[in-house]
Amino acid sequence: MTGESVLECIRRRRVTRFFAREKVSRHALIEILRAARWAPSAGNRRLHRFVVVTDPPLLKVMRAVAPGIRGYPPAVIVICIDWERAVHLGYQLLDRTLHIDVGTAAQNMLLAAEAIGLGAGPVTSFSKAAIGVALRLPESLTPEMIVCLGHRASRQAFPGTRPAVSTRLEDLVIWREPPDSEAHR
Repeated sequence: MTGESVLECIRRRRVTRFFAREKVSRHALIEILRAARWAPSAGNRRLHRFVVVTDPPLLKVMRAVAPGIRGYPPAVIVICIDWERAVHLGYQLLDRTLHIDVGTAAQNMLLAAEAIGLGAGPVTSFSKAAIGVALRLPESLTPEMIVCLGHRASRQAFPGTRPAVSTRLEDLVIWREPPDSEAHR
């Protein structure tokens, strides 16, 4: 993928909430997991673990305890932190780098999904305890984010959803440059 196509993929990617009933191929899921594997990780310690769910009854249970899952994704990947390994390596419970690693893995997944023509959306609104029980996770793994995946369906508006508005770069950036910088010429 060229630099230009990566930037185009970033500009094009949107959160997908409505999915077609079509299954996501195992090949596509593996490509997305490979992208997550290559995400930056603090100290290259790789403390996240990925749980892939494609079983419809289990997905139904997950939707019941995850209000952030809207629509019916045919596949989800749950990003977990492996606390047993984290503690073994000296990380503390409140170490922010662990959650940053979850975010970098998720971003790689979202971009990989876009690159291969799938819709994707991150979810953080869910009961960690209930998801842990539903997935029969060992106590050492905590679910931190769910990435919903599937083929996009026609867009439907949710009640209370704000219309898509492009945010201008000028509204997000504060520059602190020396007076002789190129921006002031």
